[in-house]
Amino acid sequence: MRILFLAAAAACLSWTAAAQTPPAKRPAAAKKSAFDKKKVEDYVRHLLLWGPQITVAVSDPVPAPMPGGYSEVKVTGSYQKVSVDETFYLSADGSRLIRGAVYDMAVNPFAKDLAQIQTHGQPSLGPAGAPVLIAVYSDFQCGYCREEAKVLRDNLAQTYPKEVRLYFKDFPLDQIHPWARAASIAGKCIYRLNPDAFWEYHDWIFDKQAEFTPENLKEKIIAWVGAKKLDSVQFGRCFDSRATESEIDRNLAEGRALRVDSTPTLFVNGRKVPGSAPWPQLKAIIDWELDYGKRTGFTPESCCELKLPIPGS
Repeated sequence: MRILFLAAAAACLSWTAAAQTPPAKRPAAAKKSAFDKKKVEDYVRHLLLWGPQITVAVSDPVPAPMPGGYSEVKVTGSYQKVSVDETFYLSADGSRLIRGAVYDMAVNPFAKDLAQIQTHGQPSLGPAGAPVLIAVYSDFQCGYCREEAKVLRDNLAQTYPKEVRLYFKDFPLDQIHPWARAASIAGKCIYRLNPDAFWEYHDWIFDKQAEFTPENLKEKIIAWVGAKKLDSVQFGRCFDSRATESEIDRNLAEGRALRVDSTPTLFVNGRKVPGSAPWPQLKAIIDWELDYGKRTGFTPESCCELKLPIPGS
């Protein structure tokens, strides 16, 4: 009798426990992402007047350098060989876009752009370690570039012999200047033969700019190379094989990443100066950077030089 009672009690408890156990919850449906690439693309196309002929690419979002749950989104518009990048910040719920820049006040505001300017293997003038670095993105067939080249060559070294280092960055506008790329390839070939000769070539090709055509460019450059007693055979091999073209393409990609969309465009310690800057304006910017460096200790190298760690340091 006791055994039957215990068995009945156990069955009762088992039934009660089963009755009190809540039903298993269904897995929650995956939350739909607030990020909608098509919606962002459509909005930006309308905002910036980017028509159907422009190809638009919207990046995946990454955490933004600002509080509030915002994400950073890059939107790139491309047409033929021209690309423009725009940065937006998207709210967590996907309802708000902020267009602009976010600055860390503990860092030089131009440090990010300055860090993108690669100087190794680029034609340069001025002392290494100068407190002001100028990079000019230029096109040998561009009239405004010719004017700016004269401003720089006539004034920079004479006024700032120890304070400024200038770098020339090829940025040929292929869609409107048919011989600019070939002139840049030639310039890089000459730089490989003799770095100092590059600047003679630079001055000569800008000075004679109106005389060149796509048909006569090679002939005239080869004659100049011979007159300067450079190795014509080695130059010819370099030019004909387009051996330096990849360097031109890297400069173009770098310039586009820096939002260069016209020539000339200068960067003075990372500060963008678009267009042909008259000497008084450029001098004022250089003086400002020199004063800033004295007050803060900032130099281009202190901004962007990368070193491997040394054991024990």
